[in-house]
Amino acid sequence: MKSYKRDKMKKLMIAILTVCCLTSMVACNDYETYGDKKDKERKAIRQFLADSSFVVITESQFHANGDVTDVDKREFVYMDNSGVYMQIVHKGCGTPIQDGENSDLLVRFLEICLLDTTVRYNDVNPYDVDVMNVKRQGNTFTASFTSGAWASSSLGNSVPQGLLVPLPYLNMGRPRSATDHIAKVRLIVPHTQGHSNASYYVYPYYYEISFQRKTDL
Repeated sequence: MKSYKRDKMKKLMIAILTVCCLTSMVACNDYETYGDKKDKERKAIRQFLADSSFVVITESQFHANGDVTDVDKREFVYMDNSGVYMQIVHKGCGTPIQDGENSDLLVRFLEICLLDTTVRYNDVNPYDVDVMNVKRQGNTFTASFTSGAWASSSLGNSVPQGLLVPLPYLNMGRPRSATDHIAKVRLIVPHTQGHSNASYYVYPYYYEISFQRKTDL
């Protein structure tokens, strides 16, 4: 009788261990490493570029062309140091932010996650504008959102480094004529240059952003 009970218990333990092993194997197969997530991010960026028929040019080509991208040719420049892809739609009117300057910019943006397709924006209502305070020291830009949708969101007021990449190449002014344009760019920002959600989930984001000075110099 005792032998029967031991055999029965042994079979039960083997069954439990088998289930545990199978569960563990499934969990291991479902687990994504950081490397897996980076591969998924790179594939998402490549797919987005291909689906949108964007043409990637090198940073050296970008500089040789006068720091502009040809919108008609759907050019995006790949920025080597940051990994950001950038298209300058309009360089903007006025003057660039100068070395040592501290300036408030009016910012409108569209943000789309390339992996879960969530969307945020403030570019529909003309009164829904964010204010970004930008400081320049040499070639280094730092910034924070002081008011608006971004500043009041769970992301806080920190400006991702990827959104600052275009600033050296743009003029920040306010239109004075019908032919003047405010600065506008399109960006693909990898997680390393993005906000806290991008960094945590290893998600790339697509942006359309316009900048102009809050007040004229």
